[in-house]
Amino acid sequence: MAQSSRKLNFMIDNDVADELEKYVPSGQRSRFVTQAIARELALWRRKSITDRLLELRSRTPGEKLLSQLAEDRHRG
Repeated sequence: MAQSSRKLNFMIDNDVADELEKYVPSGQRSRFVTQAIARELALWRRKSITDRLLELRSRTPGEKLLSQLAEDRHRG
């Protein structure tokens, strides 16, 4: 299956654009930018999940959680 793509319109700083044009050949820029955005989105997604887990952890007493995990392990 062919991967679809969309054209987006957004601004980037001149110095970033200059470096992109200097170091990335013109036929590879879309792929380069897509991969860079995907990596950054993965970091944001992980941070969001980590923040949510830490928030849940702060609402669950540690001893209670450990005892529940031990019970679950013994059940099989």
